[in-house]
Parts: sequence; structure tokens; C-alpha cells
Amino acid sequence: MTAPLVAVVGPTAVGKTALALRIARRWNAEIVGVDASQVYRGLDIGTGKVSPRELEGVVHHLVDVVEPAAPFDAAQFAALADAAIADAHARGRRVVLCGGTGLYLRALVDGLSAVPPVPEALRASLRARLERGEVEAMHRELQHLDPTTGARLSARDGQRIERALGVALATGRPLSAWHADTRDRPPRYAVRVLGLTCPRETLDARIETRVGRMFEAGWVDEVRGLLAAGLPPDARSLKALGYAQILELIAGRCDEAQARALTVLRTRQYARRQETWFKALPGVTWWTPPVADTQLDAYLAALS
Repeated sequence: MTAPLVAVVGPTAVGKTALALRIARRWNAEIVGVDASQVYRGLDIGTGKVSPRELEGVVHHLVDVVEPAAPFDAAQFAALADAAIADAHARGRRVVLCGGTGLYLRALVDGLSAVPPVPEALRASLRARLERGEVEAMHRELQHLDPTTGARLSARDGQRIERALGVALATGRPLSAWHADTRDRPPRYAVRVLGLTCPRETLDARIETRVGRMFEAGWVDEVRGLLAAGLPPDARSLKALGYAQILELIAGRCDEAQARALTVLRTRQYARRQETWFKALPGVTWWTPPVADTQLDAYLAALS
């Protein structure tokens, strides 16, 4: 009988990757990343990709799988993750899912809902509104039509606001209701979810330290290189957390201190939304780092 997948979830900077690596080494497992930004090649520093030195031979799937200008969505993620899981299992390896993109985790475990396409005329109208700077007004409309999705999305997440608002207007039904349809289906995989959490002040400090290290590691030069290679500033990949502030810095609309401070703020806000999303999942085992070896080994022994 195949062991269940273990999914390590939680807010950014809480220590998910470090725990997933420990599990992989103890449990004869490979990691499948569940991160909507780490899939893009060239977005390394700002997305917090683990280095080959840190991996020390642990196989980490679904990192660097598409070019930064390429489209990528939850359906593509689920298909690639299915293939990676099947490959690992065929070689007798267990699988650890690790990442903070809740939508991708849901797409993999529960499947995607059959949301009807939004008519192109409506999509064009909503895109035009975004280009006119109406994203906050659109977010307020979404909160009225689909309070669940509106609460989950940042008021600056134009792409997802456009999508959710388009579905609500086109179908007369909230996107959250379409997604809820998947809850009546049996899960596609047996999964045990490990959630990492820590006091807010601790996480806030970790986020500030992490952002500082990213700037010091050359994050700004990384983005300059992507732009010089022809990646347009409005590419979907550059909607990843923090990249908007780097683009503002490169354009001369803020200085580095301002970019750092705003990146820390946006990351903390994102972490709050992640915590809200994952704490709504049923059956999560919550741990506060540091996790002792004995605690981890007992948990894994019960799964084997």
C-alpha cells in the first residue's frame, strides 16, 4: 500500500522547506513544490528557491519548469504534479508536498471545478478597467458578489480579481461556489497535512530578515537581468510577491529603503492571508517550530 502524501503548509518564512527536507531525508521521499512562483525559471532569489547545496541530493520537483514569459495555471500545475508523483512512486519513493499556494494544493488534491469560460467581451471590459487603475473598485464589487473570494484576495491582485469578478458576472454564481463543488468529490490523493505556525511577532521578524537577505543576495540585479533578457514588466511571473516593489525601484519611483519596507509589509499581509486559508482546511496537524527529531520521527512512523 502506498504511503499517503505529506503536505507541509503554512505562511511564507515559517520554515516549510527546511521541514520538508528533513522529512524527505528521513522518509525516503522526494519533494513536489506547491508554489505558483517557483515554477518560473530565472525568478530565484525573490521566490526563495532552495539551493542545490541545501538540497544535498533531495529531488525537488516543479521548480524551474516554465519560462518566465509563459502562461501557467493551476490545471498545468496539477498535471505536472501528477506526473512527478507517479514517477516518484514508480521508483519506490514517497512524496512530500511543500509550498504556500493553497489554490494549487486544492487543485492537486481535490481537482478543479468546471468553471464556465468568461466571454471574451466581458474579459476585455474587465482588463480595460484594470488598465484604468480601477482594481480597488473591482475588488469592492467582488467582495459584494463573492465575499469568500473577496476576503481571500488582496485588493492589489488584479489578475485574480478580474478572473473572479468575471466568473461572478458571467455565471451569476460566485467563484467560491464553483470551487465548493469539488468538496463533494473524493480526494484524488490520500494526504496528511502538516501546518507550521508561530507567533505573529516571530513570523514578522522572520519575514523582515528574509526580505533583507533577498535584497543583499542580488534580488534587484536578478530582476534587471530578466528585463534585459526581454521579459516585459507586466509579465504574469512578475506579479510574484515583492517583484512589483523591485520594478518600482528599478523605474526610479522609490528608493531601496522604501522598496524593502513595502516588500516587508506586503509579505506580512500575504502571510496573514495564507494563515487564514490554511487554518480553514480540515484535519491539519499544527506544529510550532522548532520541531524536535523525536516528534517528527513519531509522526512519520505512524504513516509508514
